[in-house]
Amino acid sequence: MNQILSTRYKKNRLSIILGIFFFFQAATSLISGAFLFNPLKNDTDITRTMTNIANNQGIVQASILIDIFTGIGIIILAICLYQLLKKTDKILASIALGLYIFEATLLVVSKYVVFLLLGLSTLYLESPTIELANYGSIILDLNGFIYSSHIIPFGIAAIIFYYLLYKSGVVPKWLSLWGLITVPFVLVGVVLMMYGVKVPFILLVPYVPFEFVIGIFILVNGLKVELE
Repeated sequence: MNQILSTRYKKNRLSIILGIFFFFQAATSLISGAFLFNPLKNDTDITRTMTNIANNQGIVQASILIDIFTGIGIIILAICLYQLLKKTDKILASIALGLYIFEATLLVVSKYVVFLLLGLSTLYLESPTIELANYGSIILDLNGFIYSSHIIPFGIAAIIFYYLLYKSGVVPKWLSLWGLITVPFVLVGVVLMMYGVKVPFILLVPYVPFEFVIGIFILVNGLKVELE
């Protein structure tokens, strides 16, 4: 089996960078959100959220920094995908590249909002008032809206890139189809949640491991065609 793969797929510098950053930006996003910032939030109690943030400033700052690295990783990933797929359809690849850059911009902007919330939470811990709590609630909602908004350009760009991956055949068809079929559920689900619609989290789960799997696959096996 290894011999078959080695004759069909070839590693080069682009495939290594692509595999690394598929994995990198997925991992950093998961660490920043699921393991660092989100556990500090309490959806029903802004005062508890602000207290948690003020008492865990190092964790919040780490989350901000990691997500800034995530944004950089998204841009590098997009450039690699563009270089890989521009021969398949340069116009579509260019649109997807621009959308990924816009996604990264929204993500980084949302982290500056978190930094503002951190400062406000510190003030609240020193002098808890209803006014500060109300401001904190507004800023937290703003951060959530901007952060969720970055999924829109991501979802559209991902559909384009995964379609081009499928069309180009540089990775196995089943792998391209996995991303192409599951990412629309993320896109539609997050947009609905932004407007208060409850979406079963199970619908978003199938996409979660995709970027890890495709990143590892490309790192191990390379791409089906060698690019200059």
